[in-house]
This record gives sequence, structure tokens and C-alpha cells, in this order.
Amino acid sequence: MSLEIRKGDKVQVIKGKDKGKSGKVLQGFPESGRVIIEGINLAKKHMRRRSETEQGGIKEIPSPIRKENVALFCSSCNKGVRFSVKVMEDKSKVRICRKCQQTI
Repeated sequence: MSLEIRKGDKVQVIKGKDKGKSGKVLQGFPESGRVIIEGINLAKKHMRRRSETEQGGIKEIPSPIRKENVALFCSSCNKGVRFSVKVMEDKSKVRICRKCQQTI
């Protein structure tokens, strides 16, 4: 996941039960090719109370989704888009939207 989808990126789901929803990437797992997105692919988990101040019960936690099922969100196009990588003069790499040619 060097320049693909990274932690902190805004992405849009393009396939699955949450198709069309967008959110911020909380965590990425490069070895399995999955990402956790805030508010997407929620699973219910029964949590036990561990201390007197903590409350137990059923909580919704985001579960991983395959990175092939999400697209990087372009703010100028206002949707999930494909992107390309461009090498700048100072040898740094930048992700560019394929439709509007703006940096993401």
C-alpha cells in the first residue's frame, strides 16, 4: 500500500452492501489487502464490561473491507475515481485524478 490507499485518505465504496457511502480510512492491512473505513461495513460485537466506569452491551465496530472495493475520493469531481501516480521534479510521487488531473 505504498501509494495506493493509505490511512487518512477519503474513499468511496464502489461495490458491496455499502455501495455509494464514503468515509475516512482508519487503518490499512497491506499483507491482506484490506482497509478499515470509518462508519462502513459495521459489525455488531457483544462487549463485556471491564471496569465499573465502562459500559458493556452490543457495540458496532467497523470491520475490514477489500481495497479493490473502494475508490479514492476526488474533491473536485465529488466522487470516487481512478488515479495515477506522477513523479515531480524533486523526485516525490503524487497521486493525480485521471478525470480532472488534480492532485488528490
